[in-house]
Amino acid sequence: MSAPASLTPRLTLGRLALLSVLLLFAVFFLTPLYVMVATSLKGMDEIRTGTLLSLPLSPSLAAWATAWSSACTGTDCGGLKPFFMNSVLMVLPAVAISTLLGSLNGYVLSKWKFPGSEFLFALLLFGVFMPMQVVLLPMSQVLGWLGIASSVWGLIFVHVLAGIPSTTLFFRNYYVGLPDELIKAAMLDGANFWQIFWRIVLPLSTPILVVTLIWQFTNIWNDFLYGVVFSGADSKPITVGLNNLANTSSSVKEYNVDMAAAMIAALPTLFVYVVAGKYFVRGLTAGAVKG
Repeated sequence: MSAPASLTPRLTLGRLALLSVLLLFAVFFLTPLYVMVATSLKGMDEIRTGTLLSLPLSPSLAAWATAWSSACTGTDCGGLKPFFMNSVLMVLPAVAISTLLGSLNGYVLSKWKFPGSEFLFALLLFGVFMPMQVVLLPMSQVLGWLGIASSVWGLIFVHVLAGIPSTTLFFRNYYVGLPDELIKAAMLDGANFWQIFWRIVLPLSTPILVVTLIWQFTNIWNDFLYGVVFSGADSKPITVGLNNLANTSSSVKEYNVDMAAAMIAALPTLFVYVVAGKYFVRGLTAGAVKG
């Protein structure tokens, strides 16, 4: 059955202009990604003789293999693999812990308010807007006192603390929209604080969980400042490794290897947004930024 004529979108002049503008913006933002991918698949001879936008004539993953396992990042020539693994070991627990703590904070600050809870939330909110550079020196001292300076555990600790304000904000604003009657009914049935959280509140938190997980994963994976300041020789994340690789001097600058390394560093976040991007938008519209 065909759709009614009134429901069939018509290609008006205004709609055509809008689509043209959107297409122009899409091309503008995707061109750097295309250049990176195309250059990473070319050999150096083809890069020298061709143009920046030309397609690779003989696509090869040799530059990717070099960037992963044998490219020089300063004095070490082991590629990006160890840096990538450091980021994985750092990101997964940091994202999980900061998200869990943020959900608990949001739950308490929205459904179990106490005297001074609004003031405490205001202090946490201040942490969202505080420049990262402000905490570098005191955080270095704290990591030294705890004995986890220049380690992956130290980076995890830093990113958990840095992420708590934003995760708390997300969950608190989302939980404000949940009916208080749910909590009261559960309390009348004898459920305690943790039972209400695990069995009622958390199962209703899927949209904001997705938003927070993607937000934290992206921020932590792409962070460079904390990685370069708080990491040691064996705990540097992928962003620091990419910077070292790009700035390592050699007799011949291998642009294809640099582009392949940049793509390797960007693949996890690209994958997350491609797979879960629509859920991120749904989570935002479900209440992540309201309250």
